[in-house]
Amino acid sequence: MEFISSLKAASGSRMVLLVLDGLGGLPHPETGLTELETARTPNLDALARDSACGLIHAVGPGITPGSGPAHMALFGYDPIRYEVGRGVLSALGVGMELGPDDLAARVNFCTVEDGVITDRRAGRISTEENARLCQKLSSIRLDGAEVTIRPEKEHRAALVLRGRGLSDRLSDTDPQKTGVPPLPCRPLAEGDEAAERTAALVNGYLEEAAKLLADEHPANMILTRGFAKKPDLPLMTDLYGIRAAAVATYPMYRAVARLVGMELVETGPTFAEQVEALAGAWERYDYFFVHYKYTDSRGEDGDFAAKVACIEEVDASLPRIVELNPDVLVVTGDHSTPALLKSHSWHPSPLLFHSRWERKDDVDSFGERACARGILGTFPAVELLPMMLACAQRLTKFGA
Repeated sequence: MEFISSLKAASGSRMVLLVLDGLGGLPHPETGLTELETARTPNLDALARDSACGLIHAVGPGITPGSGPAHMALFGYDPIRYEVGRGVLSALGVGMELGPDDLAARVNFCTVEDGVITDRRAGRISTEENARLCQKLSSIRLDGAEVTIRPEKEHRAALVLRGRGLSDRLSDTDPQKTGVPPLPCRPLAEGDEAAERTAALVNGYLEEAAKLLADEHPANMILTRGFAKKPDLPLMTDLYGIRAAAVATYPMYRAVARLVGMELVETGPTFAEQVEALAGAWERYDYFFVHYKYTDSRGEDGDFAAKVACIEEVDASLPRIVELNPDVLVVTGDHSTPALLKSHSWHPSPLLFHSRWERKDDVDSFGERACARGILGTFPAVELLPMMLACAQRLTKFGA
């Protein structure tokens, strides 16, 4: 990052990174086609025919990434060196301010029956129901820490503990699967007194939460993961001399954008409204991150057809983005979320890279197998931003 920063140059160019969360998929057993290959995408296909295509790994081959590290890589940060806990992203996403000693965690409301988890997302309860339950949980008091819980979206919430000597070296209580009980919070290493004390606080909170939610259905328990403290990161806006903006609706993605220096553009909930918000902010920024969540959500639901419909929704609004004539337009996913797996996966994400300064290939459609034949090959997502900066004429020559 420091090396690329040393080459930064001024330019009036515009760059757009359009991320369809969880875009990549796996072939349907009846058709042999993925969700993206199944979708009717005339606009994405036309753009692919005039672009360079390839595949990207968020972290590396065989590594299933979370959304946080996957987006950090897209923004040019080594996701292993600059690891950001999911709890931090959840807390910042709902507008909570984090001090250096505050401990944050991601919360899922879930359904527990006969001691085991039957639904990790409590049927994706409404955000309004989430807010009511968070208000109910706000009565919990801990001896040794101040605790705050706020709704994020649907079944997700953010939990923050404030107190002296808190540790983020804690295990998740979310086992990431159904049919098993919630896990207790434990220190990651034996003999870590700060982590042991913090784990006891978390377990005490969860015990009280279980009592308060016992009569609720389907959200009668909570799961926690991603315990973390706010990291000290260099800002991409400073590193590369760009004015960066995020057009995102989900709190977590607004948070990761804020964390790296982007300003937030207010938008309505639909993708068409996001595109109009992008157009309205066009003259104020150089770099735009546009995030579409629902491809990931429907993949996690295991709803193949609904994920196909989401891809088609994005395709319908793509011409409006193309009309803005960005100097660089990239369309990709942060990771794959195949409906057949109902979860994130390690499969690389398809990518198209549109710029007058990039070589074109003979890919004739936008899909996983088509992009695998693209001129860009398969490469790490962390290398994407330098390519965008170069094609935006924002990097000078290295050396004599």
